[in-house]
Amino acid sequence: SHSLLCPPGIKCGGVLSAPSGNFSSPNFPGLYPYETECTWLIVVAEGSSVLLSFSHFELEYHDTCAYDYLQVYNGAARDRGNLLGTFCGHSPPPPFSSAWHVMAVVFRSDRHVAKHGFAAAYRKGNREGRWALGIRPSLLFHRPHHPCLLADACGGQLTGLSGEITSPRYPESYPNDAECRWSIGGASAGGPLTLVFADFQMEGGQGCGFDYVALFDGPSVAAPRLGRYCGSARPPRTISSTPHLLIVFKSDFNIGGRGFKAHFYSGAGCQEVFTTIKGNFSSPQYPNFYPNNLECQWSIQLPPGYRVKVFFLDMELEGRSSLTGGCDYDHLSAFDGGTENGSLLGQWCGRESLAPVTSRSNRLLLVLHTDRNTAKRGFSISYVGVVPMNVSCTRTDFHIQIPVQSLAQLERNRIYLGTPSCAAQVVGRNFKIHTRFDTCGTESQRRNNTSVIVSRLYIDFSMGDQEDIHQYEVLCEPKRKEASVTLIAGPDPSRLSQAENLVDAQQREGEAMDAREIKSQDTSDIVFISICILAGLLMVIAVVGLVLL
Repeated sequence: SHSLLCPPGIKCGGVLSAPSGNFSSPNFPGLYPYETECTWLIVVAEGSSVLLSFSHFELEYHDTCAYDYLQVYNGAARDRGNLLGTFCGHSPPPPFSSAWHVMAVVFRSDRHVAKHGFAAAYRKGNREGRWALGIRPSLLFHRPHHPCLLADACGGQLTGLSGEITSPRYPESYPNDAECRWSIGGASAGGPLTLVFADFQMEGGQGCGFDYVALFDGPSVAAPRLGRYCGSARPPRTISSTPHLLIVFKSDFNIGGRGFKAHFYSGAGCQEVFTTIKGNFSSPQYPNFYPNNLECQWSIQLPPGYRVKVFFLDMELEGRSSLTGGCDYDHLSAFDGGTENGSLLGQWCGRESLAPVTSRSNRLLLVLHTDRNTAKRGFSISYVGVVPMNVSCTRTDFHIQIPVQSLAQLERNRIYLGTPSCAAQVVGRNFKIHTRFDTCGTESQRRNNTSVIVSRLYIDFSMGDQEDIHQYEVLCEPKRKEASVTLIAGPDPSRLSQAENLVDAQQREGEAMDAREIKSQDTSDIVFISICILAGLLMVIAVVGLVLL
């Protein structure tokens, strides 16, 4: 019988560095061998791109291409984030255009059923010229009728996991009488698609009857329309309900504009704003690999007086640069104040176990940047709003102050120590609780061989049937008159090794003005000291009396 195993010396894979060339499966046009794996790395001049097309294609068919298959990567090798497509059967892949000067093609066959394989051709393309016409990195471009007219294209079939599209000639004024259609979909992830506009300026008009961008929830204009936009207001973030999204751009015979720039990626949750006191979010497609070419933002905006505490439950990004040691590739950054102009609280990459980060204001912005290759699992994050409070103690009392503006929506009985009967009072601009250690559910404990007084502070944010009670442990070491407050249950107690102390140097700022008031209330210390002095005098008198007797 005829053997289809690779004979010694058969050409399979390799580095293709000429400006153009051809390659094919082993034995083509004969049957390819069993149990074969070949990788072709196409490398052209830097600043260029690789244009790839197939003239023949016949592989064993399977609905998920689990047996024999061909994969195309937008980059050097097997990075899932750069996988442009997996193909099998008799339908040839569409023409491809890489985001940079390297493209990889992988062919694999199993031990059963062989076909005639494939034949492909590649050539060097002008990346900059194509960008100006609205095709950007990480896009997989399909022009089935005229693959050689790629440089003159407008619109196309985009099946990458992520990418960026622009109107023709962006950021210069787009041409008149133009019509472009970008059909996004077909990525291996198969989930919903998210489209975010970074810039938008077009001719306006009631009903957007002149120049416009229209979005459809499917592969054609027959699908439900998600929106039609014109003018200078950026369209809202759009998430499809199917794995396909159609973008139609049209201009009339006069009056133009700068046009638009938009990012797309497979999945949801890349541009979000949070205003609740606590929440959680993760990188797109977590815990699966995140897409490449992302610029995601999560903005946390809490009421005045709060600070934002972020807990890193899991994080794995592309690692640090071996040349600089910095997070030069994929990284997550945190900014204080809610914009990228705010102070940088931290920037992270790789796989690390990170300590929580706390903002200095009531707003915090997290930005995820991914480059064009090497994707990882991503991250999972929880956050909680830290209620600003001043906690102090004497040898016999707790003193707690919380600015009213930070809990303006709550009535005073929603804030209590130990039991609801020990609710806060409103004094001036503060909620205040002043209570003795023998009331309000306080108890004495020994921790680290030290006697401490412990109670719980409850802040009830519940609404309707939605219970949401935040609990803080309030602790006093009477001998040293030192107090602290600790969040009892973090955003995900099972993932946090210990509760986080919420009193730090930033919370202590501005507390000096309350010190005089606390001291004036500290009469119990004076009484305690007076009793000690009197007891000492009585003891001395007793000793002297015994001596005289």
